Amino acid sequence: MNLSKFFKLLVSLILPIGLGSIAGILTTQEITGWYATLNKPSFNPPSYLFGPVWTALYILMGVSMFLIWITPKTDLRQKALTIFGIQLFFNFWWSILFFSFHTIFLAVLDILTMWFLIIFMISLFKKIKPVAAYLQIPYLLWVTFATVLNISICYMNR
Repeated sequence: MNLSKFFKLLVSLILPIGLGSIAGILTTQEITGWYATLNKPSFNPPSYLFGPVWTALYILMGVSMFLIWITPKTDLRQKALTIFGIQLFFNFWWSILFFSFHTIFLAVLDILTMWFLIIFMISLFKKIKPVAAYLQIPYLLWVTFATVLNISICYMNR
């Protein structure tokens, strides 16, 4: 692997893992505090599961971004990388809205937006490099589950 590709791989991994880590650091205290006091549905997973799952998802997201980034430069590639960045922005803010600001309903709006952006991103990635799109499927599935969970918590704590 040449230096340029190695740099792109490093950036592609650091971006989602770094933003996810920052969001985690900013919200960790609320998980054992405020979040523990909420009414939650029976399918709410144990808190210890979220860190490893998100870490794996961020790695897959990074590899997927890398696979797109190293393809020839086109308008479609730029659009796909832009949508990746926008959905990552919404991903970062979901944790802040939900855990730090305790705005459960705004978090629902955020995660629904993120869900649609992920689907759009996957459709763009598939046109460029199908394997990059397939690597995003676990992320879409987890965010689908998280959306149902977020809506349930919003309903149960209104």
